[in-house]
Parts: sequence; C-alpha cells; structure tokens
Amino acid sequence: MASKDSASLPTIAWPREGRPVVVVTGASSGIGAEMARVVAREGRGLVLVARSAAPLDALASEIAAAGGEAHAVPLDLTDPAAVAALGTALAERGLTCEVLVNNAGYGLVGPVAGLDPKGLLGILDLNLRAAAALALAALPPMLARRGGGVLNVASVAGFLPGPGMAFYYASKAGLRSLSEALWAEAVGTGVTVSCLCPGPVRTPFLDRAGARQVRLFRMLPKADPRRVAERGWRGFRRGRRIILPDAGALLTAWGAPLVPRALLLPVVWRLQRP
Repeated sequence: MASKDSASLPTIAWPREGRPVVVVTGASSGIGAEMARVVAREGRGLVLVARSAAPLDALASEIAAAGGEAHAVPLDLTDPAAVAALGTALAERGLTCEVLVNNAGYGLVGPVAGLDPKGLLGILDLNLRAAAALALAALPPMLARRGGGVLNVASVAGFLPGPGMAFYYASKAGLRSLSEALWAEAVGTGVTVSCLCPGPVRTPFLDRAGARQVRLFRMLPKADPRRVAERGWRGFRRGRRIILPDAGALLTAWGAPLVPRALLLPVVWRLQRP
C-alpha cells in the first residue's frame, strides 16, 4: 500500500511526440560538452542542461555555427522540480527525448567527518537521485516508441568503495547498479541502457572536487575527455551494458573485485587521503 507521501508525488510526463533530440546533462564542460560535440557531428539535435547558463549558451552557439541544432536549458538538477521543468522545456520546443545522457555530477575529497554534510548529501542527490528521476521520466516515452535509450556516466569508482571520497564512490556504485538493472529490463524492447565508467579524466571535476592534491589522482594518467566521449557514445550505439573506455578503466573494473577488501580499503584510503 502506497504511503501518503508517495501517493502525493507528481507524475512526471515527458512529451512522447516531437522532433527527437539527445538530452545531455552536465553539458557545460568536460565529458558532457564533448559528448554534445560528438552527438552533434551525427546531425542529431541536442538539449544541453547544466546549472550555468553562459557555457551552455556558448556551446549551443558553437554547435549552431557548425550547422547543428542545440537548445540550452539551464537548470539546477538538485531541485526536485527540475525534471518536470525539463519536460516542459521539451514540450514548448516541440521536442521529445530520444536519448538521455546522464552526465551531471560532482565529488568531494576528504573524510566525511570533515566535510559539509549538505555537500555530501548533494553528491547523492545529483549523481544518483537526479539521474534516476530523469531516467524515470525519459524511459516511458522511449518504451512506447520502442526506441532510444539512456547513457549513464558513472565511473570506475563504482566498482569499489572509496574512503576519502566515500559519497562519490557510493553514488557511482548506485548508478552503475541501477544502469545494469535497467539494461536487463530493457532487453527486447528496442531501448538501450548503457553505463560509461571512465577513470580520471582531464576535466574541471578534479579541481572542483579538491582532488588535485590527492596522491591517487597525481599518480594516475588522465584520459582525454573527447576520447572518453567518443568511446562512450560508440559503446552506447552498440548496445553495451558497461563501457570501459581505456586500459586503466578495464584494469580497475576487472581487478578491484579480486582484491580482498581488507587489503584494498587501507590502500585506497592511504592514496586518497588529502
């Protein structure tokens, strides 16, 4: 029996008809911006979503100057009303979401006792709750049309616990798990659900997270965001469940489950301690 609170939640209905577009969240920089450029090269229309309007407008203008179609929709996805607002923006423009790229996210470095609880909970809110809410809105029209899909951008961090970035690792583990479950549910429906799991990438994420001073991120090579985006999109187009874009990501994803947690946890904590 549904609770009073759950029964009062609004139903988010995104438009089922309209010009098909690819919706990319976190499109203001990094993997999201590069993913938008990769998609635009195929001649697909785009809706670019992020909190900051200026970089979205600049990217939309860049894509339009090259002959593409891109709509900038600045939204704070941690706002519970953002998913409905994005659906309204699609409807007003006569668009329907053919592919959703869930890329928005952030992390924070440090032991949880020394970090702002609001910031930590915000990681779960943006990286996992907002991504899940967007997928819930996007999938029903896709399933009705028997086409389209969702590409969730997680991380190799989702394959192991991460003391020093505990909430970020947890959010990416949750997103990976959700993606794999949705992939299984979508088999035979014409809808694709994939999860891109890169390692460290040369993006503003590391600076915002405070990760530049962390030994682990100083040691590991940083992937090129354009290459990660290209391999992610190609993997999604091929219907891959998990996309590991380079050798480092492959090694981490395959090797981490084989290492006993009693050994792995103190090593990760030592490498990620600021």
